[in-house]
Amino acid sequence: MDIVTLFTSTINDFISMFQSGGIIVYILTVIGLYGLFVSIEKILYLRKASVIDLSELMIIVNDSMAHGGTLEAIRAIGKYKTPISRIISEALKIGYRGKTEVEDNMEQVFIVEMSKMMKGLSTIQTIIEIAPLIGLIGTVLGMWYTFKELGINGDMTLMANGIYISIITTIFGLAIAIILIPLYSYIKTRIEAQLDSIEIAKKMSNWSRAEIKIWVEKDEDVVIQALQDSPGIIQVRQIDDGRANLQLNIKPNMLEKGIKTIIRENSDTSNRIVESKLKQ
Repeated sequence: MDIVTLFTSTINDFISMFQSGGIIVYILTVIGLYGLFVSIEKILYLRKASVIDLSELMIIVNDSMAHGGTLEAIRAIGKYKTPISRIISEALKIGYRGKTEVEDNMEQVFIVEMSKMMKGLSTIQTIIEIAPLIGLIGTVLGMWYTFKELGINGDMTLMANGIYISIITTIFGLAIAIILIPLYSYIKTRIEAQLDSIEIAKKMSNWSRAEIKIWVEKDEDVVIQALQDSPGIIQVRQIDDGRANLQLNIKPNMLEKGIKTIIRENSDTSNRIVESKLKQ
């Protein structure tokens, strides 16, 4: 028997089993296909989410920080649009925002991304659990119907055929579970790996120090005094490099408010952060 004949015979047997199984097999087929669709969709999402890992992102961040500062680092990793890159982007905004605000935003991003990753996982697990049970129900119903008919017609061939048809539903139920269990395990492993990386990325708000250059249009003395009185800001001094007129040295893990917020609360002067460099 050649391969083509064997394949054709197998397909025909499968179609025959499918047709003989009745409504229970149809239900199992719909449930199984839906579980397979959700699994494939989840795997594709997780592959996209892990297109670049944390160590590679950190290399990009460090290189960008050395050449163009925080904004350049945010732009460099922003193109990847992965859960980890979004978390790191929020961690890089210290100075523009206070430490508490940054951590709150990181937590919000984490909740959203975790929700996306976990979506559909419980559906797959439920299908794995109920598919064999539905198949077993089909078998029990089939056996009940077979013995009922056997009481009317004592033909043993009828009994054998009825048992064969009844067992088909159990086979389909088990087959669905057997196919989906490896996919579920793979998806769960990938999610756990992503969550571990995200937890590490969330700790990036603990930058040891930062150097920030800002430009203010007026009220320099008022702004300097307000910044010096703010927690987390170590030093403020005037500079003249064409783009900025103030330079700040800060401890990000002690910064309660963003630089622009501090200035806005004490003066109506126009201002902008020209450069921000964070260091571990």
